[in-house]
Amino acid sequence: MKRILFECADRLSRPQKRLVLLLIDSLLAPVVLLATGLLLPIAPDQHLMLFPAAALWAALIASLLGLPRIKLNAYESLAILKTGACAALLALAVALTAWLGGAPLPLAAIILFGLMVFLTSVGARMAMLHLLLWTLQLNQKRYRVLIYGAGNTGSQLAAALSSRGAIRPVAFVDDNAALQGMTVSGLKVHPPREIERIMRERDINRVLLAMPSVSPPKLAQIAQRLQLTGLDVHTVPSFAQLVGAEQLVDNLTPFVCGRFLGRRVEEALPQGAEAYVGRSILVTGAGGSVGSELCRQLLLIRPARIVLFDVSEIALYTIDRELSERAEGTGVEIVAVLGSVMESRLVRMVMADHRIEVVFHAAAYKHVPLVEANPIAGLANNVLGTRTLADAAHEAGVARFILISTDKAVRPTNIMGASKRLAELVVQDMARRSAGTVFSMVRFGNVLGSSGSVIPLFKEQIARGGPVTLTHEDVTRYFMTISEAARLVLLAGSFAHGGDTAGGDVFVLDMGQPVRIRDLARQMIEAAGYSVRSPGNPAGDIEIVVTGLRPGEKLHEELLIGEGLLTTPHAKILRAREDSLSELEMASALRALRAAVAVGNAEAARQVIHAWVDGYRAPERTAAKG
Repeated sequence: MKRILFECADRLSRPQKRLVLLLIDSLLAPVVLLATGLLLPIAPDQHLMLFPAAALWAALIASLLGLPRIKLNAYESLAILKTGACAALLALAVALTAWLGGAPLPLAAIILFGLMVFLTSVGARMAMLHLLLWTLQLNQKRYRVLIYGAGNTGSQLAAALSSRGAIRPVAFVDDNAALQGMTVSGLKVHPPREIERIMRERDINRVLLAMPSVSPPKLAQIAQRLQLTGLDVHTVPSFAQLVGAEQLVDNLTPFVCGRFLGRRVEEALPQGAEAYVGRSILVTGAGGSVGSELCRQLLLIRPARIVLFDVSEIALYTIDRELSERAEGTGVEIVAVLGSVMESRLVRMVMADHRIEVVFHAAAYKHVPLVEANPIAGLANNVLGTRTLADAAHEAGVARFILISTDKAVRPTNIMGASKRLAELVVQDMARRSAGTVFSMVRFGNVLGSSGSVIPLFKEQIARGGPVTLTHEDVTRYFMTISEAARLVLLAGSFAHGGDTAGGDVFVLDMGQPVRIRDLARQMIEAAGYSVRSPGNPAGDIEIVVTGLRPGEKLHEELLIGEGLLTTPHAKILRAREDSLSELEMASALRALRAAVAVGNAEAARQVIHAWVDGYRAPERTAAKG
């Protein structure tokens, strides 16, 4: 029977369904009139005369008011008002017909008839709606949902879902104690602590968060808590947001890198561009944060060729596609090379085939905890890879070789920093022995927005509703925007051209004052429109949690190993003359490191660092192993 009803309802066209509703309205009128006659003293001959008239009047008035056009699953307050108007008009029409026929009806009969037409018409439609929903459920998967939030949006959502056969709201949950225990839209409101019980007893499939006025961080926290119970969680906007009366707000407003650094950033390369115009330039690590920005800045200078070199296929593909589109019509050739700087044959072939004149060596493993856990890979790539690339550049007669270094190379406390300091020593050694190629390096701190920066991490944590994690309350870091760093690197690379800067220079970028990371976290939270939750503000949106310094992590970074800096033609670029290893010492260090890497002996590799990196202080965990 249920299947037959479903098939009948499914096969009827929309005009046919309207006709069915019109026939029901027409038939109800004489039936109700008959019932009225049984309840009140009306002559039988009056019944017979009024039956066809009532049916015709019902059909005419219902059509004029458009009652058959109202879909059953959209039958609500406005449709009920129309039904009431139809019943009143029908009662007046029947009374007028009876009066014109010479047999007027009593006033009580007219009123009773109108009321009964209204009630039966509404009741018939409600019955048909429930019958329709019952039949539609035959071939549909049914979801039983819990609505979190019993306010206006929640009640409107429950009313909207009540006409959906596949979704059935079974209860409300709300944090407001005043609403708990009440009934809203026919559903009981429960406290959040009862969610797991309701879930088990009522077979709940998912939760709908109907709280658009709650801040996104708190909403994210509620969602995460619910997901731990195994529920499928969905967030719904308010109906005002859906129609545009209120703005739909993203979880985190865009964070403009550098807005809190208090630095004036120059937008154009002030000088030094002539060192790269018309040249063939190789950028290693071209798909990384600094490497890709270097390529973008170089493209504006119009070299003859930019060779993009990276070990990551997806990173190389992304930057190659971007630069190839930008380079159209400029005459700049973009070449993508997939490989590692440790592949000696490959880098020599690249140098020769593309007649490389300038090398920017930005390729490095730079994530401190990862390199600390994988010292062999970090040292091989950062130190031996730098030597392989530097040797190839020297043999090919490259004019300039610029190593991108880091402040973590200064008195390092981790493998990553030590590997970068060894890479600096490699470049200094090459500078002494090379007559044709000018070797130099540029050292600076963190760049905002890079893959290793705290900015993307904080942004992700804020979008999840927190907490935002700090390693220490007082930890500070030097910061610079990627674009500013890239411009200054290009400028510093142009300074090394003989005379007092004949090579081996360490160019140190002016990073300004170190930034307290806790202040940065607070500013990012507030810039997103939220507040920091603390003992003094327990109602805040996002909490800042201190997790402790990671192995090898410094509380404060440094930029100089020795004392004193020399000026350069640019105020934000300074030059340091630092001690280096002799040629024999460098050879011994590299020989020992290659031997350790060849057999995968991490402890022997650490001993190389202890022996040759001045100021290296191993973290306690690493020291204990030695």
